[in-house]
Amino acid sequence: MTRFARRRGQEQRTTTLELFYDLVFVFAITQVSHLLFTNLTWEGVGQSTLVLLVVWWAWNYTTWVTNELDPESIVVRLVLIAVMLASLLMAVAIPEAFGARAVLFAGAYVAIQCGRHAFLTFGSAEAGSLERERAGRILTWFAAAGVLWIAGALSNGVARTVLWLAALAVDYSAPLVLYYVPGRRRLASSTWVVETSHFAERFQLFMIIALGELVVATGATTSGLTLTVARGAAFACAFLGSAALWWLYFNYVARIAERRLELAADRTTLARDGYTYLHVVMVAGVIVAAVGDELVIAHPGDHLSGAKAAAVVAGPAIYLLAHALFRLRMAGSLSVRRLAGAVACVVLGAAIGTRVSALVLALLVLAVVVGVIVAEQVAGARRTRRGEPSPLDRLEGSGSRG
Repeated sequence: MTRFARRRGQEQRTTTLELFYDLVFVFAITQVSHLLFTNLTWEGVGQSTLVLLVVWWAWNYTTWVTNELDPESIVVRLVLIAVMLASLLMAVAIPEAFGARAVLFAGAYVAIQCGRHAFLTFGSAEAGSLERERAGRILTWFAAAGVLWIAGALSNGVARTVLWLAALAVDYSAPLVLYYVPGRRRLASSTWVVETSHFAERFQLFMIIALGELVVATGATTSGLTLTVARGAAFACAFLGSAALWWLYFNYVARIAERRLELAADRTTLARDGYTYLHVVMVAGVIVAAVGDELVIAHPGDHLSGAKAAAVVAGPAIYLLAHALFRLRMAGSLSVRRLAGAVACVVLGAAIGTRVSALVLALLVLAVVVGVIVAEQVAGARRTRRGEPSPLDRLEGSGSRG
């Protein structure tokens, strides 16, 4: 069994320590956004994507761990604070992650992952327990990937990129094979226990962190520039876009997904797919949207270049696409409206992205996103008039019958 475990049989909520830990990732997301903003090229997109996936993987694993451990324990608190310090160092290195601070970036990440799971393996789990076996398997995968991360940091140019992509592939494929180690029996998904309310809440809070970057980008960019009518309109458009992205996730998606996870026969696999893998795509959409907002506020009357126009439309498009994929995995059905919204954003960018001013393009994208919300609200109202239950009501009914 595991020492320092949470008490079973009662609902767990996010603690103040976990919220304190999340503050580092507010900074990390801002760093990723700035990295992309300063290098809107295919190389910059690739580097920003890799850095985001690293940041997400560090946060994600800590969330899985705190879902089972008791954060009120002094030992667990000290471990989480140590992980927080290493995460802050990793975030500090992001602007030069592919340059002078590659060793700091990779070294901090490896220290986070290996250090945390070394504690789980040798300091938390009892000898011979399933928890030690499980933590040891994960530690083995992190150690193997860590060799590639450090080797990449000590290399240069293409070699660094290749080694880091290989390391990322090892990290992200590990959960798919349930951390299989040759010569050892395979683990089952039931090896992990997901406390639904705490787990879902943690990912919802990370979405708030990402959406917070939209607000910060909007305010910070506007405060440093002369406020004109066009820029004021761009400011309002950016704020309304942030509110729309919040609405799309928190109006009912977050609650329905949490309920589906609670009712799932295999919570571990559903949590892995829907939250661990697909939520980072939503976060990526929000980060790109933040870059687009900065560009529009800075140059509302200008015709943007292809790369800058792409940033304006790509953020909401990625976000809506991620929502469609999330629903497909969690509910087995396709969100036609959100998928259509994603396609509409792409079509706008391809058709008129560089032919209209940045402000007009942003307003058209906002109209698409708001149109998706309105269409869903109208569909919900029609369902109510027909006396049909909402998706959440149907889930509550099936849960009570079960």
